[in-house]
Amino acid sequence: MRAGKSLSKAFLAAAVLAVLTLSLGGTSASKAVDPATTYEHLKLFTDVLAIIQNQYVDETEPREVIYGAIRGMLRTLDPHSSFLDPESYREMQVETSGSFGGLGIEITIRDDTLTVVAPIDGTPAYRAGIQPGDRIVKIEGLPTKDMSLVDAVKKMRGPKGTKVTITILREGIKEPQDVAVMREIIQVQSVKVQEIEPGLGYVRIRQFQERTARDLVAGVEKIEKTGKFAGLVVDLRNNPGGLLSSAVEVSEEFLGDGKLVVYTEGRVRNQNMRFVAHAKHPVTEVPLVVLVNQGSASASEIVAGAIQDHGRGVVLGTQTFGKGSVQTIIPLPDGSGLRLTTAKYFTPKGRSIHGKGIAPDIVIELPKEDSPKPGTPPLPEAELQKKDVQLQRALDILKASRILDKTRPTAKAS
Repeated sequence: MRAGKSLSKAFLAAAVLAVLTLSLGGTSASKAVDPATTYEHLKLFTDVLAIIQNQYVDETEPREVIYGAIRGMLRTLDPHSSFLDPESYREMQVETSGSFGGLGIEITIRDDTLTVVAPIDGTPAYRAGIQPGDRIVKIEGLPTKDMSLVDAVKKMRGPKGTKVTITILREGIKEPQDVAVMREIIQVQSVKVQEIEPGLGYVRIRQFQERTARDLVAGVEKIEKTGKFAGLVVDLRNNPGGLLSSAVEVSEEFLGDGKLVVYTEGRVRNQNMRFVAHAKHPVTEVPLVVLVNQGSASASEIVAGAIQDHGRGVVLGTQTFGKGSVQTIIPLPDGSGLRLTTAKYFTPKGRSIHGKGIAPDIVIELPKEDSPKPGTPPLPEAELQKKDVQLQRALDILKASRILDKTRPTAKAS
């Protein structure tokens, strides 16, 4: 091994231990890890690294070998924790600013397979007919088995106007199907509000963004001004989530002041947080139905869980996805970073969302039809609404509530 290419075992142990014990700014709420035990395991790591550097057939770059080890370490935790090398960390920062070309698709790893949580309405993935539950088995011909979420996202993202081919395996279709999707700058209109029938409002929330609650309030106020506001459907189907703060703001628009929306619990005390409703003029009296399905995840599940736990409305549809964990981005000294799961979400009544999801009060399955081949565009929205048995059942519930309100005796002062 040439001088200048090696790293001492002591230095490596200290460097890796620094990663393992990186503080999140709080105090651990559980038993601390024994440093002696940690160093014992680190010795094995440094021994293997030294063997690789001395005996591997090709000369290795220590940083790349260590990066690979850290990636492997994060993969043993859960699908949502990952290591971001400096390039990936910079790309992640670009992604959060919204100025990137992509497909408009939320993915996760489920049962060791890259799986679609939901396409976002109006995006290239949605127009290409990608559906919740689709399994992505290849990206540009490269198998996704053992591919991390970060790497998968990186391969699907790219310049606007370029194509990427993904291979989809869908339940009900025997052979995988190639779907070519044109990348676009993803700019999602978060909220759509309409008076779907006289006095009955329909709110479609596609994703939870900074303006979502404000746009929701503005749309509902227009319906209120008609003087006939008698019920509201909040459609969270195929909404893969978004900002936690936005989910809290949306929830509090339907809950009374002081009601708990969601809380988080982690090993570090500053990850234990409670979020309480403080809306100035919440809509608390109008009957409410929330639509969910397997594509409703994360922030969508927070909203549905809060409304369900407080008995504020009826949750209707099918079981939600079950993505209820909190990821914290932790920068590292060399420009890389960790995307680490640090807490889990719980509904007001203490139900864990992660891995379980939200069970609807009323289960309405969509009719079993032959699965369209991936790449088949969806029907126009107006036609979809007419054929939508879940939406029509929600409207029936609101109409029944309106009839009950009109026939209920008015209390008289004594």
